[in-house]
Parts: sequence; structure tokens; C-alpha cells
Amino acid sequence: MLKPIRVRFAPSPTGPLHIGGVRTALFNYLFAKKNNGTFFLRIEDTDQNRFVAGAEEYILEALNWLGIAPDETVGKNEKFGPYRQSERKELYQQYANQLINSGNAYYAFDTAEALDAHRKQHEEQGKTFIYNHHNREKLDTSLVISKEETERRIAAGEEYVIRFKTPVNETLHLHDIIRGDVKFETNLLDDKVLFKSDGMPTYHLANIVDDHLMETSHVIRGEEWLPSMPLHVLLYRAFGWEAPEFAHLPLILKPIGNGKLSKRDGDKMGFPVFPLEWKTEEGVSSGYREKGFFPEAVVNFLALLGWNDGTEKELFSLEELVQNFDLNRVHKAGAKFDPEKNKWFNHQYLIQQPDADLAKAFSPILTEKGITIEENKLITIVSLIKERAHFVSEFWELSDYFFEAPSSYDEKASKNWKEETPALMQNLIAVLDGIQDFTASTIETVVKEWMTANEIGMGKIMQPFRLSLVGALKGPHLFDIAELIGKQETIQRIQKAIASL
Repeated sequence: MLKPIRVRFAPSPTGPLHIGGVRTALFNYLFAKKNNGTFFLRIEDTDQNRFVAGAEEYILEALNWLGIAPDETVGKNEKFGPYRQSERKELYQQYANQLINSGNAYYAFDTAEALDAHRKQHEEQGKTFIYNHHNREKLDTSLVISKEETERRIAAGEEYVIRFKTPVNETLHLHDIIRGDVKFETNLLDDKVLFKSDGMPTYHLANIVDDHLMETSHVIRGEEWLPSMPLHVLLYRAFGWEAPEFAHLPLILKPIGNGKLSKRDGDKMGFPVFPLEWKTEEGVSSGYREKGFFPEAVVNFLALLGWNDGTEKELFSLEELVQNFDLNRVHKAGAKFDPEKNKWFNHQYLIQQPDADLAKAFSPILTEKGITIEENKLITIVSLIKERAHFVSEFWELSDYFFEAPSSYDEKASKNWKEETPALMQNLIAVLDGIQDFTASTIETVVKEWMTANEIGMGKIMQPFRLSLVGALKGPHLFDIAELIGKQETIQRIQKAIASL
């Protein structure tokens, strides 16, 4: 019988969620939904020294905002709860003991000073100190002291760790869904710490135990975890459990240069690397939500960082991503992060939004400026400018002339204001003043008929006319602008331009 698909996103609450982590969560979500499986969120908070208050809530809020909420997590469908590792710590001790009893792990009493001395000694000889089969029987471990002595030292409160006893002289042939067959030599691996004397497991033990108990079928995680794969597979084997399938996702790379995308890249180039804003005493790190990105746009551009469906198609709804997603189409190579492309995606989603919704989003910006305008008019203005915007926050800059007469005129465009222009503009005022039905189509017909009858070239009227209304040679259809600001305002602006220019 096929195992039900269960995948997890398991972040540590040590700060805001990086966009690379969001992409991992997204790929897990897409894989689960594509295969009628379950996507769950586990909080890996065993490292209490690095715990940051508010980080867990932030992670959940980010996933909810993006529309990829987990099916199971803290306080929601806790079928395999608790979903916080710090609340499961009693469990890990018994599994650590199980490994000791089966001979797959051992106690190590080495102090930090002793290990440091070993490291220095190796460095002096030009070697690297690795804690493994070479030296584990020469160090302060339960492999060389008696069971009674080990128990006495633990009972006396001596500090210890439990280390995994890595098998010797073995070549592991493992399979990764994305990378294919990978090979590891056990002699090159170190004996990782699994459990600390403070009663807390390390990532490796807690992760394996929880993935087994929560019936995880596939582990889909970042490439940086690939070196841990042999240890994790060996741990499954030591417990006598079936290992899940593994898939290691490619890194998200810097926009320029080599290496993994970092917060510093975002700060330097002015783009967010977090889904939501994150505030600390040091300051505020911007988020995609607060920058005005649509969650659908963020999901769309993240999905295409390291995956495509084999076609040229770039715009996918979440439903389409679920339908098309396939781990076999995830690339091995890192994916370069392109902030300009992200803005392009947002523009695509912005122009698909209903004008009424965009007008509603634009409204608070106008209110802040003390501008009131009837709803229908605002909806029309938004419909005329949205094609030029990436974000709602750009609407004011693209449409300020609809609400306020220009206070200055573009210097370059002012060169179109010739000696004969004031007289022509006075004549245009008379033409406009005579129009009763001041709608875009009527204004256009009347003005063009007047120009044709008087053999006046288009450039002589249209450019100065636009300059008068807008202050620059930009903006949508000129006659639409005239209709929206009204006859009186249109004439006043032309008179002001005659006086100013």
C-alpha cells in the first residue's frame, strides 16, 4: 500500500522568515496539494539560546498571507502534536537511550577546553580534527570507560553529550529526487552530537524522531542540508525505521555575483528578503507585504526560482502551480534572484485587479493628502494609469495632475512652447469654452475638426495642451484627462500655462 503523502516545513523561530525559507515552504505545500497529501508546520525550537520572541507568530502569519497555510500545526489539527519541539523533549531522551543501548551511540565527556586543545594540536601538524572513528576510543568516552564509571559520572552531574557512532568503511549510495544518486564515504563523516546534558536534543536527533513519529513521507529542504543526509539515513537505519524520500532544493543566489542571497543584498539593492516587515530595536527590515506586493505575485515568482513546467509560461495562479508542480522538474543549479523581474510579476497581478479594488487601495493615500473625490471618478482614473504602475504606492506620482494643477513644467517639454503657442492656446480656450457636452469623445471631435478647418498641425496644439494640463508630456489619453478634471479646470490650467510659459 502506498504511504500517504505527508510533508513538513520545519523552521527555527530565530528571527524573520527568509525568502529562501518561504520558497521551501511553498514547494512542500505544492507537492502536498498535488498529491492529495498533508502539509504541516513544525516549530524546531530546541536551541533555546537562539529563540526570538514573536518569530513563531511571524512564520504563521507569513504563510497565511501567502495563501499556503499548513493543514496541521501548533493549535490546528494536532494529529501528531505537540508541533513545537520544545514541548516534545521528554520523547528525545528515550530515543537517545535506545541508540546507546543498541550500540549506535555513546556518551562523550570531553570538555570544550580538551576539544580545543585537540584542534590546536591537529592544526599545528597541518591536519583537521574530526571527532570520529579515528579517535573516539582515545577520547573521554563511554567506549573506553566502564559502564559503572559512565553511570557514576552521569549521576555525579558531570556534563556529557551523546554522539552517534558512525559506521566505518562504508560507502552509502543514496537517492535524492532532485540530484539523483549521491555517494558518501562514512569514514569522512564525524560523530555528530545527538543529545546534550541539558536534556535537549540537537537538530539531527529531534528532526529524525519527529519526522518518523509524524509520518513524514518526503523531506523537501534546502541544499545546505545535503551534507546531513548520510547521517539522517544512518539514524533511520539505526532505529530500524524506513527513511523518507529526500529532495534538496537549489539555493537562491544573489542578484549579482556569487553566493546565497542574504539580507545584506536586499539592504544594499533596496529590495525585501522577508515576506513581512520585521521590527527590532536596531530598526525595521522591509517586507514584501508592506512594499505593496500582492501575495499571489510573491508565490508566482518564488515558484519559478528553481522550477518550471517545461514551457515558456510565466504567470501561474496557485491552483495552476499545484496542478503543474513536479519535483522532477526542479533544477539542481542555484537560481539567481532578480528584483526587477519580481516587480514585473507584481505589475502583471496589479493590472489584473478590479479597478474598484485598486481605487479602494489608493483612497487612503489621497485621504492623507486631504483630497476627496467621488468613487466612480477615482475608479476611472485608476483604470487609466494602472498599466504604468508596479505598485499602488506609485499611483499618486502617476496621477497627481488629476487632483492638482501642475506647479511647474518639464523643462525639456517646454521647448515645444513656441512664439505662436500663446495665441493658439487662446483660440483653443475659445473652442473648449463652446463645448456643452464636455466628454472625452466630444472634446476630441471638436478640437480635431477645428485644427483641420484651420490647417493647424497636431504637434502645435497637442503638446502644449498636454503640457498645460499635466506639466509634462506624460499620462494617458489627453481628452480623458480633460473630461475628468472638467471644463473650468482645463481652461484655467491653459491660462496658467500661457502666463507662466
